[in-house]
Amino acid sequence: MTAFFSSINLPNIKITDQETLDNRDIIVRVECLENGTHCKCCGKHIIKRHSLNKIIRLKHLPSCGDDVYIESQLVRYQCIDCNGSPTTTQKPSWYQSTGLCTDIYAKHIITELINSTISDVASKEGITQDRVNSIIKRYVPTEIDWSKIKEIKDLGIDEIALKKGHKDFVVIISTKINGKAVVLAVLKNRKKDTVKKFFLSIPKHLAETVENVCSDMYDGFINPAKEVFGSKVNIIIDRFHVAKNYRSAMETLRKKEMRRLKSELSEGDYKKLKNIMWILRKKHNELGDEEKETLNLLFKYSPLLKKAYNFQNKLTSIFNQPISQKQAKRKIKQWINAVEKSELTCFNTFIKTLNKLWNEILNYFINRLNSGFVEGLNNKIKVLKRRCYGIFNTENLFQRISIDFAGYGATY
Repeated sequence: MTAFFSSINLPNIKITDQETLDNRDIIVRVECLENGTHCKCCGKHIIKRHSLNKIIRLKHLPSCGDDVYIESQLVRYQCIDCNGSPTTTQKPSWYQSTGLCTDIYAKHIITELINSTISDVASKEGITQDRVNSIIKRYVPTEIDWSKIKEIKDLGIDEIALKKGHKDFVVIISTKINGKAVVLAVLKNRKKDTVKKFFLSIPKHLAETVENVCSDMYDGFINPAKEVFGSKVNIIIDRFHVAKNYRSAMETLRKKEMRRLKSELSEGDYKKLKNIMWILRKKHNELGDEEKETLNLLFKYSPLLKKAYNFQNKLTSIFNQPISQKQAKRKIKQWINAVEKSELTCFNTFIKTLNKLWNEILNYFINRLNSGFVEGLNNKIKVLKRRCYGIFNTENLFQRISIDFAGYGATY
């Protein structure tokens, strides 16, 4: 039975006829009621009818499992003010002139792409992957629309690898809007000039609202932020990267000491130290009795590891305390002095880094801001890449991020 359409949710049209083909495709013929268009040459609004353009057929939302197509013959209008009186075909508000579907159907395809792949959506919709790609290219922007952003209080900057193990890094610039992470840009590399160029591209009225820039310890991120935003903005080294740095020093010592113990202890005694790597990484108050016994046995064999373990936990405790920047500065200096007076050398490189990025690391204690939202966002991007079997073009990556992160309420 032919479906009857009294409305197809398109503005300024009148349904004139409909037909069901042998393959169950439904053709809905419509007349566009919009009067006039803008001249392609001078841009003036013109209303003098000249002729009818060729019939167009556009894919629309399906009905009861059947494919629906909108068929229309648009009017060509003539401009009497331009030389040669050129004609221009009217441009209805419900589709883009170079597309093969209505805007509503295009939005449906984009919604289907959320948490899915191009091949899956193409298969479900019975269209080609090229058609899906064409819709993405036409409707999803490849860069941020600054007009939709009122302020940028916190900027996050981090990198991800497009190809695992190939060091093919792109840079993700993000912020938080109404508590939600938003990607502002995907930069093609992590060179200082590339990062600085993006910072300079931020509209002046928005750049003036930036208060904090959260980053890892990479100079190529920190220095451009300093040069563009100046001293009025807090450059904050994320505490996760600080902790990763000093815990890496502890891990290096652990490996060294375990190699020594393996050569010195009997096989039976060495086996008693099983799982020590994971025990050292756990919070001390979360250790079970058996794990504590293993830890104490390790410290009996390796006093150096005990000292390093205590220094590591002490520094973590400082970062966990609700203290001011001034108090943190004093406590961390005391920690450095204590380490330097000990016979430990594993933290030497970390202390050099600490001194180099002293102000940026201490800025964490102003508002205890970190780039947790950046790390969470990057994890989602990594899942997106795996789901799409890799995305190696920064514009395509930005589009797919925009689709997934905007969600089902997005407007295109």
